Order: sequence, then C-alpha cells, then structure tokens
Amino acid sequence: MGGIQQDAQGADSPVVVVANRLPVDQITEPDGTTRWQRSPGGLVTALEPFVAGRGGAWVGWSGSAGEAPEPFESGGVSLVPVPLSDDEVDGYYEGMSNASLWPLYHDVVEKPEYHRRWWDTYVKVNRRFADRTAEVAADGAIVWVHDYQLQLVPALLRQRRPDLTVGFFLHIPFPPFELFTQLPWRSAIVEGLLGADLVGFQRPSAAVNFVQLARRLHELPARGNAIEYEGRIVTARAFPISIDVRSFDRLAGSPDVVARAEEIRKELGNPRKLILGVDRLDYTKGIGVRLSAFEELLADGVLEAPDTVMVQVATPSRERVEHYVHMRETIEQQVGHINGVYGTIGGPAVHYFNQSMPREELAALYRAADVMLVTPYRDGMNLVAKEYVAARGDLGGALVLSEFAGAAAELKQAFLVNPHDIAGVKNQLVRALRMEPAEGARRMRAMRRHLMRHDLDHWASSFFDALRAQVSGDGAEGAAGT
Repeated sequence: MGGIQQDAQGADSPVVVVANRLPVDQITEPDGTTRWQRSPGGLVTALEPFVAGRGGAWVGWSGSAGEAPEPFESGGVSLVPVPLSDDEVDGYYEGMSNASLWPLYHDVVEKPEYHRRWWDTYVKVNRRFADRTAEVAADGAIVWVHDYQLQLVPALLRQRRPDLTVGFFLHIPFPPFELFTQLPWRSAIVEGLLGADLVGFQRPSAAVNFVQLARRLHELPARGNAIEYEGRIVTARAFPISIDVRSFDRLAGSPDVVARAEEIRKELGNPRKLILGVDRLDYTKGIGVRLSAFEELLADGVLEAPDTVMVQVATPSRERVEHYVHMRETIEQQVGHINGVYGTIGGPAVHYFNQSMPREELAALYRAADVMLVTPYRDGMNLVAKEYVAARGDLGGALVLSEFAGAAAELKQAFLVNPHDIAGVKNQLVRALRMEPAEGARRMRAMRRHLMRHDLDHWASSFFDALRAQVSGDGAEGAAGT
C-alpha cells in the first residue's frame, strides 16, 4: 500500500469500512524506526479498490495497545486508527470476542466463557468505533462494518448518524437460536445488528438463523429475509466470501512456484502421495481429526510411510490464550507419536510446521499436494480450500472438505466429510488418494469454473450493489440465499 502520507484526516468520506484491524501492519526496522506495510489477507485485497476509488476511509485498530497514531493516508485510503488500552485488548478482543463469541458462534466446539467485565469493555470499544466512524463519514455515506468484534456498531452508528447507509458482514458462522440464546447479552447483539440496512452472512442458513432470532427474541415481523424494525426494513442475506482467484492462479502457475513444488516433493523424499493440511492453529479447524485419520490408515496398513506422507502447516494463533497453548502441545504430541511409530530412517510420516509461510511457499505446497485435507468442525467459509482449487491450474490434486465449512456449499465436487466421523474421513481420504486422474481433472475443472465466476471482486460488488438496492427500495425482497 505505497505512498503513505501523514495527517490525512479522513473527514467527509463517502465510503467507510469499519473493521477490528486497519489494513496495514506496523513494521519495526532493525534500526528501531517504524513503517506501515499493507496487511496480507483477502479483506484488504477485496475492499481497498472500492474504498480508494471513492476517496474513502478505513476505521480500525493499529494492532498495538496504547495511544492511536494520527490518521494517515495509504494507497488512496484515509486510515483512521482507533486506540485500545492493554485492558481493552484483554476484555474486548481476547475476552469477549475470542473467548465468548468465537466459541459460541463455532457451535461451542470449546465452551464459551461469559464475564460481565468483558461485555462492558466490548460495549465501550464498540462505542468508540462508532464515534470515530460518525466523525469521518460524509453526509449520506455508505458504511460497511465487519465481523463479530463490532456487532454493536451498526445500531450505535444509526443513533449518531441516521443519514448513513449501513451494511454489516459477519465472516464467521452465525449460530442457531438454541445456541445463540445462551449468550447473556443476546438481545443487545441482535439489536446492534438490526442497526444495519443489510446484514450479510457466509451461508443462507446463517441468514435464516438471524431472521429467526429477530422474530422469536424480539417478536419482529419478518417476510422471507426481510425484517421490519423501527420503521425500516433490514435484510439478511448470504454473500459467500472468496479470494482473488486469477491472481492466485497466476502465482501458482508461475515457473518459480512450479519448480518449487517439484523441489518440495524431492525434499520430502519423493513420496508417491502427499497429503497437505494448512490452517491457523485453532480448535475449530479439526487438525487432530485428520492426524487421527492418517494414523489409523497407517495402522490399518492401508497407507505406508514414506510412500505416503503428510505435511501439516499450523500458523501460530492467539498464543497468549491458555486453550491454544494446550492445543498446540496436544497436536505436537500427536505428531511425535505418529512419527515415533510410523516414521522411517528416510524421514517422518508427518512433517509439521508451526509457523507462518509466505504466499509463494503456500502456493508451491498446494501445487505439490495430491490431496488437500480441510476438516474444520465449523468454519464460516475456509479460504484455504478455495486457494487450493485456485492453485490447481494443472487440474491435478483432490480436495477433501468438511461439510461444516462454508466452502462446502460451493465446492460440491470436493470429497465431503463429517469431521466427527473418523471412519468417514478415512474412507474419503482413501478415495481421493486412489482417484483416477481423469475424474480428478473433471472435479477440479468444475470447482475452478465456479471460483472464477465467484471471486473476491464478485463478493464485494454484490454486497455493495445489494446495499445500494436495499436503500433505494429495490432490495427488501428475495430469498435469503440469493
């Protein structure tokens, strides 16, 4: 995001994105000086052109506790930092967002914790985000609020600035009535989201869950995916997020990446089959499931190492949280056990990396892998599955995908699995490994065709178009899944 300039105030912005994080990271150089660098990740790639092309602003936290930097410009976008103290990072981010809402919204894979102090901090920080947004948005501006950390912002913003058009998008799953209603502050969250004109979700079922909550918790009239609330129509719809498919396709097909993919297989001892997992280290991702399935197949004699090996990349995540530390230790013990029993002098059965990897290296791994194993217990979308398909311009490889990932609704030619059923995961993994190349090419071609049509730009455009239509009165009807 070149061309960073200080003192861009961001006032009177016609388009404002509001997210927990700014689209830049602060980098400290060896000499102690700091600079801002564009963040990796899909959201930045998708939204930056929309915001920059309209002279817009991005409101978010810098990622460091303490005083916020002054607003500045980057890549044609006015960046408006919101300050968070250490206590607020602890209560709003680590606490309420990641220890209460995250596990609840992911089907209570781990038990959520509810503390009033966390909630009070969450409310306080959401107010601060709303205040900052209200200051920088132009008259009649379009504001797009993102994700579970900021669910109160739409209503708070509407109180402050009723002239604004407000959209909200939830990147993670949204739970059914029976789960959501255990949240002590359930009514406040629903009311917060109802402040938006358009509430977007990854899957149609999530939109249905939200409409049901509004009807049953608040006794609001609803027709289809449209809810009547305080004299307005609020629409809930699915907008499955995607990736920059063509960019990833070009990267994975570049001579350097193709050569690196061959090199990776050589470094692994030229196995006949290579199974790959790439995840953030999180209990929702089902890393243990795929390790257990692979171990049982080795024990059953169906697979043999080093003829078939597995590579698992687990990017470090939330390392300050005890839960995550324990999970990492458990996975490392499982990897150690498998390698102790089934590894050979030639090399381990599982190659495990608890580290971040550059995009080019990931693309080479995708290109090298015969089977991609994606087994979350619950996932809003899972963009790794889409990256793998985008990387396979050679029409090689096979995708084994949890039916509880949002991507399963789109990538129908994947080998779908229930991650709670180890026997089923094993069967589908063996099918994927033994599939005829012609069948694999047919499946991959169909998935790639879908992704090319439903890329990142399509996601952002469709949300903006639906938000404009909603406000102009054209978007209040229709099915939740359109």
